[in-house]
Amino acid sequence: MLSWKKNLGILACFTGTVIGTMHVINRVFTYIATADNRLDEASPKYYDWRFGKIAYRKRGTGSPVLLVHNFDTCSSMHEWSNIESELAKTNAVYSIDLLGCGCSERPILTYTNFLYVQLISDFIKNVIGEKTDVIASGASSSFILMACANDETIINRIIMVNPQNLVTMAKAPTKRSTLIKYLLYTPVIGTFIYNMRVNKRTIHQKFYADCYYDVNRIREKDILTCFEASHKDKTRSRYLYACQKSRYTNANILFCLGKINNSIFIISGNGNPENALIAEQYQNQIPSIEIIGMNKTKDLPHVEKADEFIAQVRILLTEED
Repeated sequence: MLSWKKNLGILACFTGTVIGTMHVINRVFTYIATADNRLDEASPKYYDWRFGKIAYRKRGTGSPVLLVHNFDTCSSMHEWSNIESELAKTNAVYSIDLLGCGCSERPILTYTNFLYVQLISDFIKNVIGEKTDVIASGASSSFILMACANDETIINRIIMVNPQNLVTMAKAPTKRSTLIKYLLYTPVIGTFIYNMRVNKRTIHQKFYADCYYDVNRIREKDILTCFEASHKDKTRSRYLYACQKSRYTNANILFCLGKINNSIFIISGNGNPENALIAEQYQNQIPSIEIIGMNKTKDLPHVEKADEFIAQVRILLTEED
């Protein structure tokens, strides 16, 4: 009996020590990632949305263009910093931080695809106030397409930069993936797992493997900004990360593609052969989609070759509907 109690006490002490160590590591991660406050340097404005404050920036005047960053906890409006100023010479440019990203709030809720469809629709109606062209990066493209299908009065032309695979996007949550969500939502253990999965080293690896064709163009500043974005506000981005990994942010958008009559363009980074194949998936559903390949770029052509990207965008945004 005494041996049983002794072993239980040892186990409790060991568990407490492990959790305490995880907590300290989590605090150190947050401090290191956010100490420089790089994201706040832009002094964004805020849209008081019903599910949380949404950070955004407006530059220039003219026909509105909304820039939507890639759907990733490391991403923010900083992704568009290389093209904003130039595009603002001829347009009113709105850059937005999606809920759970950048300087926007990170509420504890279940993040879904339709949540972001609502966000895009409400932002255009209440902040921009008129029909707008949209440039969306990566997986965020699905929100734009669904918002457009739901309300044809808010979006004009759509430019998608390396949109997500339609098959991957259609995968639904499972019991196993739901368990992952609950695990990542736990205060200490969930935060620790997130920190091990999303940190400066993993961001650096992703930049080298997927984001840049010419790795010499990678800037330490961009890696540190992504690191800060992923750990801002006490690492509450893990709630969005958990929903992404458990497929709650997925949606089968095939049903809505047939409803869209807008001019749609895809800018594809040809340095990653998969990007061209994915672009063809969309073109198979909507034959009128025009695909523009950018050579010697991968997932971030608007960052890696900003001048060439701007030149393409100006051509596309002056085409007649």
